[in-house]
Amino acid sequence: MKKVTKAVFPVAGLGSRFLPATKASPKEMMPIVDRPLIQYAVEEAVAAGVTDLVFITGRSKRAIEDHFDKAYELETELEMRGKTELLKIVRDTVPSHVNCIYIRQAEALGLGHAVLCAAPVVGNEPFAVLLADDLLDSLGDVPVMKQMTDVYNYHRCSVLGVMNVTREQTRQYGIVSTERDTGEVQRVTGIVEKPKPEEAPSTQAVIGRYILTGRIFDHLRNLKPGAGGELQLTDAIASLLQEEAVLAYQFKGVRYDCGSKLGYLQATVELGLKHPEVGAEFAAFLAARG
Repeated sequence: MKKVTKAVFPVAGLGSRFLPATKASPKEMMPIVDRPLIQYAVEEAVAAGVTDLVFITGRSKRAIEDHFDKAYELETELEMRGKTELLKIVRDTVPSHVNCIYIRQAEALGLGHAVLCAAPVVGNEPFAVLLADDLLDSLGDVPVMKQMTDVYNYHRCSVLGVMNVTREQTRQYGIVSTERDTGEVQRVTGIVEKPKPEEAPSTQAVIGRYILTGRIFDHLRNLKPGAGGELQLTDAIASLLQEEAVLAYQFKGVRYDCGSKLGYLQATVELGLKHPEVGAEFAAFLAARG
């Protein structure tokens, strides 16, 4: 079994909850302090050993490509002015050994369809899926995707990043059922998309981190479109369960739902307080406000 070296980033969504900020700019480019959301997800993937970044893009997403491209004019200007620290930040946006691959999703047909778009590049290899909306802070521990690749390397099967939510919140997530009620790593026995609280099989919610085997593509191809004509990744995982093991992993860290305004603001505050340049002054500012 190969190691996980490819990661898929579905970034074709409209970001309608952040209009008008996202009218002309991708939601994934919204900054948390001084880095866009997509940068956090990319750095997490690279820290896990990923060398091929596959972005599933749509219209008006050119800014993502430009962000990870070489900025000749900017680099020349910074070099001429002797701004070596800023120059290093610009050049380190993507390490030199990492490849960026862009695939256009012509129609927004769901997360499952976005993942399926990556099939020609991924092939039969295991791969990661990272949703930039979910910003995961490992709190100084091992980055979450690295935690998950370690689990994959040991068990050699698909791994879903999960966390416990309140029963009322189950209607917002894919919810898994497992063989046991406790444990960091559990075998998944079922998965259902956004169940009613009274019908949820557990309170273990899948967040935007997956490691999937190449077999998932066959299940995505055989899916029938669900609500809104979309292909649901959850449905394909439920089908995959019938032929191979899938694990739920309770990751170590904090998740910020940056697809919501409140989660975005929470992430901005918490990461702002940790920022080496402005953290102390920001903390003093917040303290002065009482």
